[in-house]
Amino acid sequence: MQVFAASSLTEAFEDLADAFETAHPGARVQLAFAGSQTLRLQIEQGAPADLFASADPAHAEALARAGLAEPPEVLAHNALVVIVPADNPARITRVEDLAQAERLVIGAEGVPVGRYARRMLAQLGARRGPPLQAAIEARVVSEETNTRLVRAKVELGEADAAIVYATDAAPSRAVRAIPIDDAVNVRADYALSVLPGGAEPALARRFRDFALSDAGQAILARHGFDPR
Repeated sequence: MQVFAASSLTEAFEDLADAFETAHPGARVQLAFAGSQTLRLQIEQGAPADLFASADPAHAEALARAGLAEPPEVLAHNALVVIVPADNPARITRVEDLAQAERLVIGAEGVPVGRYARRMLAQLGARRGPPLQAAIEARVVSEETNTRLVRAKVELGEADAAIVYATDAAPSRAVRAIPIDDAVNVRADYALSVLPGGAEPALARRFRDFALSDAGQAILARHGFDPR
């Protein structure tokens, strides 16, 4: 069974796949990770897959409208954080400090983490004033195609800060997370869809049910996701 999943789900889905295979002797789960928009395009172009986990329900819903996926189920939720290098040379301690960063990295506009970041900055601008939003946006030096590439820019010392999912910070020892106030933060909703044109739709439905079960949700929670 081939599972396409958003990059931010990497560690969680590796554990989900291991647990599922243990519970279903003989089952084999192959995982492919990329930006949700990239995976959707691959599915639309005929890439063989049985299940799609998206960081933005809009991509799963579009596939469902096209008859390429069953109606999506809510899988889990996430939030945004600012990440900085472990030594934080720019001395960023809150989201407002991004206006003083020299190099800020975010997701591209068509990428879920990039769309969520722009929504968060718009809410920050609405509360603190458009000049702050404009000043932060002017610090963007790179827009990446998935959240792990965004994180990598900070890990490699190529950025002073980046905006990623909260779950992206935990697996990396090279970055530290700075929370974003709930008043301006946004919730990222993840969706899970079976692809009926895949080779193993029945097994895909069992994997979906496992991911949505208490056991599956507990695995996601261990990786920092909020339950559905």
